[in-house]
Amino acid sequence: MPEPDFNLLMALDVLLAEGSVAGAARRTGLSTSAMSRTLGRLREVTGDPLLVRAGRHMVLTPHAQAIRERTRNAVLEARILLSPAVSELNVATLDRVFAIRANEGFIEAFGPKLIAAVAVSAPRVCLHFTPRIDKNSRYLREGMVDLEIGVVGDMGPEIRLQALFRDRFVGVVRAGHPLLSAPAITVERYVSYGHVVASRRGLSHGPVDDALAKMGLSRQVISVVPGFPAALAVATASDLIALLPASYLPHSAAQEKRGAAFQTFELPFPDQNITISQMWHPRLDAEPAHRWLRQLVRRVCGE
Repeated sequence: MPEPDFNLLMALDVLLAEGSVAGAARRTGLSTSAMSRTLGRLREVTGDPLLVRAGRHMVLTPHAQAIRERTRNAVLEARILLSPAVSELNVATLDRVFAIRANEGFIEAFGPKLIAAVAVSAPRVCLHFTPRIDKNSRYLREGMVDLEIGVVGDMGPEIRLQALFRDRFVGVVRAGHPLLSAPAITVERYVSYGHVVASRRGLSHGPVDDALAKMGLSRQVISVVPGFPAALAVATASDLIALLPASYLPHSAAQEKRGAAFQTFELPFPDQNITISQMWHPRLDAEPAHRWLRQLVRRVCGE
């Protein structure tokens, strides 16, 4: 049996990730014709077409879909094996970019402290934050990010996780809002005003609506915005009620700018607390630099 060409493995990983010859060519810096020839060699080696035409696009064959994750893991493992051996981590000289997937609330609340802590001990390390639009483990499994931070969701049994802190949602209204005029905020008064909802996926219905439905009540959603800063801005400038994580508000840049322009209140109905965790793939579990990053994130959140 001839020795395999491991350069083909790298090309296979890119082709399966991009799902197109042109996209794989752009990503690797090769010409489209060169990547097309590489695909031809891969077809000969694997005995499968891998990518087939479907209208104006190409799609993965069932075999290609079945080996995509194994291919990604093999490439990542090969890179780890071919990296210099590290007997003792020296963070002062560590030169690396860590990709962290988190929502904007966490980034605004803890990002500055985390960046400052990294700068002190590891000045050559860059933290690259990307938005956490959904709860999908593929970003960790395929090595697109090093760390995810947020509510766990259905991430799969292989994903490692560590709880960082407990959080809860609170109501937010502008200063002087009529909701605050009475001694007590009842659930009936809560639903009598319009609401602004923060949703990265554009959803107007959430756990709050489920809790209200159990009480035979519902709220009127007047506006849906893509994130917490926008929801806070709308609530501050209107009579709409916003729902925001308690951890976000003390660190909000908007709070510093507006001073006492808004007030918070506890929700007048049972609301589940949420646990914010950090998640990573087991391939990075024992990696010294990644372990250092996880410890730093835990310390910053603990403060």
